[in-house]
Amino acid sequence: MGLVISDASTLIHLVNIGRLGLLRNFFGQVVVPSAVWKEVVDLGEGRLGAEEVRQAENSGWMTIEAPSDNAFVRALSRDLDDGEAEVIALAVERKAGLILVDETEARRVADLYGIPRTGTIGLLLRAKREKIIELLKPELDRLVYQRGFWISQSFYQQALEAAGERSE
Repeated sequence: MGLVISDASTLIHLVNIGRLGLLRNFFGQVVVPSAVWKEVVDLGEGRLGAEEVRQAENSGWMTIEAPSDNAFVRALSRDLDDGEAEVIALAVERKAGLILVDETEARRVADLYGIPRTGTIGLLLRAKREKIIELLKPELDRLVYQRGFWISQSFYQQALEAAGERSE
């Protein structure tokens, strides 16, 4: 698969539903850019996600890395937040095999650079296909209705259909 780099939103959403371990199961090793670490752990101190991500780094399966092309990061930061900009910049520098992003604009920019990407829903669909989770719907419902994850109703339905489930 190659290098996998994660943005903050995917980490936080997976922690919110107790599924951060999927990243370790699927990829073995995940890199977070320094801006993502700052957002989740340093600025997120005391909030859900900070301690779980710190523990992942302490156990060695998550590492922190900063992109070296600061001019590229600044250019990307015109349209993206700092974490997303560093994810894209690091992915381009290191020729990442996959990035984990949820926001529409970050996904669009990743597509412009030909960077393979997935997000929280894609990871949950994979978990369903690999029989790590039995049903997608309860995971989606927890994300959307308990944790405030926003997806359109049509995308919610598409995800359930992709998982072979019904919304009833």
